[in-house]
Amino acid sequence: MNLITFESLALQERGHARGGIFRYYDLLHGREGAPDNFYLSIGVLAGDFVSPRHRHNFDQVRFQLEGAYDFGADGMMHPGSIAYFPEGTRYGPQKTVDPKTLTLVLQMGGASGNGYMSEREFQRGLAELKTLGSFKDGVFTREKPGGGKINQDAYEAVWEHVNRRELVYPKERYTRAVFMEPANFAWVPSGPGLATKLMGVFNERGTKIAFHRLDAGAKIKLEEASLWFVWSGSGDAGGQAWRRWTTMRTEASERAEIEAGEPAEILQMALPRLAEPAVERAAA
Repeated sequence: MNLITFESLALQERGHARGGIFRYYDLLHGREGAPDNFYLSIGVLAGDFVSPRHRHNFDQVRFQLEGAYDFGADGMMHPGSIAYFPEGTRYGPQKTVDPKTLTLVLQMGGASGNGYMSEREFQRGLAELKTLGSFKDGVFTREKPGGGKINQDAYEAVWEHVNRRELVYPKERYTRAVFMEPANFAWVPSGPGLATKLMGVFNERGTKIAFHRLDAGAKIKLEEASLWFVWSGSGDAGGQAWRRWTTMRTEASERAEIEAGEPAEILQMALPRLAEPAVERAAA
């Protein structure tokens, strides 16, 4: 099991395709090229961040840690809010409400099998496209050979440049992003000293979002193929200490056990169950 404490992370800055300066903490990556590839990070954005209404060919989960976000008609996110952004579903426009925001962001291959472009691929494509045009507020603009301009969603432009083909979006499974307020869900007992808030199981591949509460001294076996983020509390994971904002990952067929040293709440994000043939169909 991978375990990463927040205190061990360094704040970095990266190039991106939206408006404003993007700083982040790098947490976990999946396997580049795999249909279930993913990228987990904590984004640290200032009040200058903006993003137009757009959609992706991958899934996204956002858990708001500090500050607030405005997603237009879709809803607002404030500390403790969580939202699921399905592939193919438009959302936004998006902007920061507070001078500083921190958001846990999971981007992952969705049920269609399109996969997720890795951070390495994205940065390479972004740098190459900057020599062919310009990025501003989430839009990539290039000059037409005969005069005039062509505007394109920034991420879409990078994806097509990297993959050398048109991005075909999956058809909408959900017509809107799913915004959730965990504080309004009830805890359901799930074992000795344990309780669960199930936010939902999404799409045919079983993407799941849930919170788990542990009393002091309680133990829980972590479900396989999941990412875990400690919202509060501390404890032990096979001799490794975990505390507030620690991140853990369980691989497929791995059922690690952890114990709480004090009352704790932990977010689980179960990755979709994807088979290799799915990505072959999507790429055809």
